[in-house]
Amino acid sequence: MKICIVSDSHDRADPLLSAVQAAQREGAELVIHCGDIIGAHTLRPLLALDIAVHVVHGNNLGDPLALARLCGASKGRITYHGGDAELSLARRRVYVTHHPHHARGLACTGDFDLVCCGHSHFASVAQQANIQGGRTWLVNPGTVAGIGAPARWVLGDLEALAFEVRGS
Repeated sequence: MKICIVSDSHDRADPLLSAVQAAQREGAELVIHCGDIIGAHTLRPLLALDIAVHVVHGNNLGDPLALARLCGASKGRITYHGGDAELSLARRRVYVTHHPHHARGLACTGDFDLVCCGHSHFASVAQQANIQGGRTWLVNPGTVAGIGAPARWVLGDLEALAFEVRGS
């Protein structure tokens, strides 16, 4: 399963939509948004696409009630998880948070195959050594909106556990 990982859209719907459309063209079946959406309207254009979206809110919360309402009205297309999410996707265990220090800590447990975060606005893909003697993928897609850093997102392949930073 290919996935699109984005973060830090900060009320910019157009670059978010462009990144998701590009990911879909490359076979992405699902979007993980690692937070700082701010306004629910930022996600509204994604409703026109045939793709599932999982969202956490980040430190710039915006209007969580509007976000919950939009997700509720999306008929299951967009799922709002609150501050973090534990997902089971393509037989992989995935943890999503906005905060890099939480992500690094969870990656160190070895309980997940992939841990995604945002916040820093700088994209990175790394393997974190964990206490179980293995390595966990730690992915920060940067800012899809290009705020303070180049606009970036990540295309991931959960079957192969491969992740590539892409520009919007």
